[in-house]
Amino acid sequence: MPPRLNPSPETLVTRAWADYALLDSGGGRKLERYGRFTVVRPEPQCFWSPRDPSAFDAADAVFDPTDEDESGRWRFAGNPIDTFPLAWRDVRFTSRFTPFRHLAFFPEQAANWEWLDGRVRTLRKPKVLNLFGYTGVASLACAAAGAEVTHVDASKKSVAWARENAELSGLSDKPIRWIVEDCRKYVAREVRRGSKYDGIILDPPKYGRGPTGEVWRLFEDLPGLLKDCAALLSDDASFLLLNAYAARISGLSLSHMMAEATADRGGTIDWGELALAEDGPDGRSIGLSFFARWSA
Repeated sequence: MPPRLNPSPETLVTRAWADYALLDSGGGRKLERYGRFTVVRPEPQCFWSPRDPSAFDAADAVFDPTDEDESGRWRFAGNPIDTFPLAWRDVRFTSRFTPFRHLAFFPEQAANWEWLDGRVRTLRKPKVLNLFGYTGVASLACAAAGAEVTHVDASKKSVAWARENAELSGLSDKPIRWIVEDCRKYVAREVRRGSKYDGIILDPPKYGRGPTGEVWRLFEDLPGLLKDCAALLSDDASFLLLNAYAARISGLSLSHMMAEATADRGGTIDWGELALAEDGPDGRSIGLSFFARWSA
């Protein structure tokens, strides 16, 4: 039986929590609060005007881009800031001012973390695979909710950060496997082994390189990887979550790809957009990524 594809998109909105808030946006930038620091980052989708331009001038850190690939330099109002701790629910992690405008996690993903937390808590010790796991916040959210997690990323540095975040969260004793490997190679080997997972998280970049020079291109490589992920789902699997950041992609296109990969599994496919909402009752929202998620 094919899955039921929801006919309308859904916008999953992340709102402020104790350690994060989108304070203002406009003029191609967004003003955010990370813990006690205010940060200005480029955001081309903010065509409107900021509500309080002077607040942008008073930020603790501003990212100045140098090209179209998100690289650039941070400019600090005072002494340079390297790292600082943040938290989301039971997960604690270290935020870093990286050279690619990001701070070692993506705050809009909190909407997905909340959904994953809810799914995992309904299951008994589910096995969850997190591909392109980056610094591990999604892995740790699942582990804190009771999952056995396999975290895979091609970057040795990112996996090391994720392990540090597990220790910071007091989750080092949880059943988490940390694997540095090309995700396609790992999944292909798991398919050959007949391995099964109760939930899979797939959050690939537009472009990347594996630890031994493998090249990842989203539009060329994602369809095959998604089909292999579907083959890894156990008979009573709960979810397969796909998230993607790319200008030429949409939630609708991801949903059709997901429907093809899970054609014989039944269940439901939700799809749409992840957004960040400005703090306040009339806050505007910025769409930042697209998702499709199959659930039993």
